[in-house]
Amino acid sequence: MEKLCNFNHEFIIVHLLLFSSLLSFTNPTPSPTQDEQSQIISRFQEYLRINTSQPSPDYKKSTQFILSLAESLSLETQVIEFVQGKPLVILKWPGSDLSLPSILLNSHTDVVPSERSKWDYHPFGAHIDENGNIFARGSQDMKCVGMQYMEAVRRLKASGFQPKRSLYLSFVPDEEIGGHDGLEKLAQSDVFKNMNVDIILDEGLASPNENYRLFYGERTPWWLVIKATGAPGHGAKLYDNSAMENLFKSIESIRRFRASQFDLVKAGSKGEGEVISVNMAFLKAGTPSPTGFVMNLQPSEAEAGFDIRIPPTVNAESLEKRIAEEWAPASRNMSFEVEQVKQFSLRKKWHSFKQKGSTQDYWGRPLITATDRSNPWWALLVEAIKKANGKIGKPEIFPAATDSRYFRQQGLRAIGFSPMANTPVLLHDHNEFLNQAEYLKGIDIYESIIKAYTSYIPPGRDSLSRDEL
Repeated sequence: MEKLCNFNHEFIIVHLLLFSSLLSFTNPTPSPTQDEQSQIISRFQEYLRINTSQPSPDYKKSTQFILSLAESLSLETQVIEFVQGKPLVILKWPGSDLSLPSILLNSHTDVVPSERSKWDYHPFGAHIDENGNIFARGSQDMKCVGMQYMEAVRRLKASGFQPKRSLYLSFVPDEEIGGHDGLEKLAQSDVFKNMNVDIILDEGLASPNENYRLFYGERTPWWLVIKATGAPGHGAKLYDNSAMENLFKSIESIRRFRASQFDLVKAGSKGEGEVISVNMAFLKAGTPSPTGFVMNLQPSEAEAGFDIRIPPTVNAESLEKRIAEEWAPASRNMSFEVEQVKQFSLRKKWHSFKQKGSTQDYWGRPLITATDRSNPWWALLVEAIKKANGKIGKPEIFPAATDSRYFRQQGLRAIGFSPMANTPVLLHDHNEFLNQAEYLKGIDIYESIIKAYTSYIPPGRDSLSRDEL
C-alpha cells in the first residue's frame, strides 16, 4: 500500500506541475488584426510557392526564405549539409535555464511531385478560392506546420514571453525519399546530441472531423519483391509450375492476408495504423517485342512488388516467416527481396532486404512513445491543445512513415501532430489544400503548446518543494 501511495503522490505532483506551467504563461496574445492575418497568410503562400518537389527540390530558395524569417524573429540560425546540396536549417530560441533539456519542433522542406494536369489550380500557385482554401503541394504535408511553428514564435516574442527551456525548430530535406541524407544523419550527429532534446514534435495527419489526431508511433515500411522462375513454354501449352502460375499463387495468398487485415479496419475493431497493410506496387513479366510483348511465349521469370507497412505492436518475425514459407516458398521456385541493408541466406536461396525498417529501437523496445503517466509531455500536449479550444481524438499509430522514427530508434519521445481539423486527408493527392481559417487556428494551437512545453519544470526542479505542495 505504501508503494501505491507514493506512486499516486508523485502522479499528483506531476499533474500539479503541468497545471502550474499552463497557468504560468504570460497574458494571452491578442487576436491578430485583419491586416496581420493577411500578412500571415501571405508568408505561408510565399513558402508554398517555392518548388521543393522531388526529385529536384529548390533547397537554396527555401533555405533563404527560412533564414530571412529567422532573422526577422532574432532567432539563432545554423545551416548544416551532411550531404552537399541538402541543407538542414536549425533555428534556436534560447531558454532562460540552459540546464533544462530542450524542445524540438521538426518539419521537412521537400514535397512530393505533382501532376499539373490533374490539379484545378497550379500546385505551386498557392491559390485561395472563394471558400478560403489554399491549394498547393505542401499545404498539408508539411509546409503548413513549419510555418505555424514560426508564426507561433512570432506571436510569443511579440507578447514578451520568455521560454525557460530552449526551443529548436528544424527544417530538414529529403523526408519524402526516406530522410537518409537529412534527419537520419542529424539524429546520429554530435550536433543533435549537443542540442540535448527531450521531446520532439513532428508531422501528423489532417482530420476529417473536429478532433485533432495525435500519433505515438508509426508503421514501418517493408518493400517486398517476389520473384518466380519456371521453364519457358509455348503460349498454348498447359503445364505445372510455370513462373506465372507460381507467382499468381503467391499473389492470391497475399490478397487473402490483405483482406483479413482490411476487414479489421472496416469493422472498426482496428485503426488503419494498427494493422499490416499490403498493396501491390508493380507486376513485371513477359518477353518484350518491338510492338509490345511476345504473346505465344510463357516467360521463365515473373516478379511482383508490394508495399508493406508494419505497426510497431506486431511480431515482425512472424511476417518474415510468412513471406518465406507462404508468399515466396523455395519449394515453388520462389525467391524474394525485402529492401534492407543486411543480407542473409535462407533455404539456400539468396534474399536481401531492400527497404525494411525496424519496428524496435536500439534496445529492442517497440518504436512507440508512451501516452500514459510515464510521459509528462503527452499530458502537457493534450492540455495545451484543449486550452487553445482544440479537441482530441484517440491516440493513433501513423499509417505511413515519417522522420520521427529516427528519434524513436534512439529511445527518444516523439509525437506526430499537424493541427488540421475538419479537413480531408489530401497529402500526396491532387488538389491538396488547407483552409486558411484552419491554418490560422493551428498557429493558436502551437502558441499554446510552445508556452506549455518551454515552461515545464519537472518534479524536483521547480522552486516549490514537494513538502510545500
